[in-house]
Order: sequence, then structure tokens, then C-alpha cells
Amino acid sequence: MNPQVTTLGRDPSAALSTSKVVKNTYLLLSMTLAFAALTAGVSMSLGLPHPGLILTLVGYFGLLFLTTKFRNSGLGIAFVFALTGFMGYTLGPILNAYLSLPNGTQVVMMAMGGTAAIFLGLSAYVMTTRKDFSFMGGFLMVGILVAFLAGLGAIFFEMPGLSLAVSAMFVLLMSGLILYETSNIIHGGETNYVMATVTLFVSIFNLFTSLLHLLGFASND
Repeated sequence: MNPQVTTLGRDPSAALSTSKVVKNTYLLLSMTLAFAALTAGVSMSLGLPHPGLILTLVGYFGLLFLTTKFRNSGLGIAFVFALTGFMGYTLGPILNAYLSLPNGTQVVMMAMGGTAAIFLGLSAYVMTTRKDFSFMGGFLMVGILVAFLAGLGAIFFEMPGLSLAVSAMFVLLMSGLILYETSNIIHGGETNYVMATVTLFVSIFNLFTSLLHLLGFASND
């Protein structure tokens, strides 16, 4: 009889690598969320104007490109903070607009609470069940592209109804993206914690702004 013990499951070194990615991702995510909250607070306190759609898209995609390009170096982390800080800045004027409304504080707090509950709940579900949601990748890519283009159409053609529909779509799509990316991380599909952090941060950001829009409408704002 062969006395050699056969180890079932994944290679221990692969499991250790995945554990490291998970740890680094959530550490960096918590830091970037705090930094974005800081830049949003500064933007709000100084009453800075929103940069507008064009500058927002150029800044976002430009910093996202640089983050992706340098994702395997120290510059990648610097660009992650630049990207999330910029997104925090663009959020400041939006929050000021909501907080100026009679029930704006309640709307903002509900959106924050809803975002936290959805993110934590979905992340805990994937971590606990360890289900593989990689099959959602193609659907999410197409859905996000369609929702993004529809959102641009709603802005340019001033269609509030379509804008609300886009926000509802983004709530579902970002929830799906959280499931997909968390599953991707724990199953070794995503090995770069910089890109994992960016994906989860963008999911949380879009989820929050979409809930803010929907709750504001529900409150007749």
C-alpha cells in the first residue's frame, strides 16, 4: 500500500495566494473608501462644483486606464487612490444637492445603509457558500454597456423616466458584479488585488448613486 497521503482540493500554495489576494483587496478597498469619503467631504465643505459629464468621463476612464496599465507596480496603488479620490470629489456636489432638500439627509442615509447592506450581504453570501458566479461575466459586460449608453441617452435627451430605469438597472447590475468579482477573487480567477479593489469600489459607488437617485425620486425630490 502506498503510504503517501493524497491531498484533496486545491494546491496549498494556490489557496495561500488566494487568501493573500482577498486580504489585500479588502484592506485596500477599505482605505480607498475612506479616502473617497474624505475627498467627498472636502468637496462638500468647499462647495466645489461638479466637473460635468465630459470631464468626469475623461477623468474616470483616464485614471482607470493608468491603474490598469500599472496594476503590477507601486504606481498602480497610487492611481487607485487618484481614481477613487476623483470619484469622491465628483460625489461631493451630488450629496450637497440632496442634503439641501427638506428630507435630503434621510435619503442620503437610506442610500448609504442600503449600499452597505447589499454589499456586505452579497459578499458574505459568496464567502460562506463559495458558489461560483463566473457564468455571469458575459451578461454583466453586455448589461453594463447597455445601461451606460442608455444613461447617456437619458442625459442628452432629458428623459427622466429612462434615467430612473437606468438607475434600477445599475442596482441589479452592480449587485451582480459584486457577486461575480467576489466569487472571482476567492476562486482564483482574479489574482491582482489592485484590479479587484477597483471593480468592487466602482460597484459600491454606482450602487450608492443609483440608490440615491431612486430613493430621491420615491421621496418626490
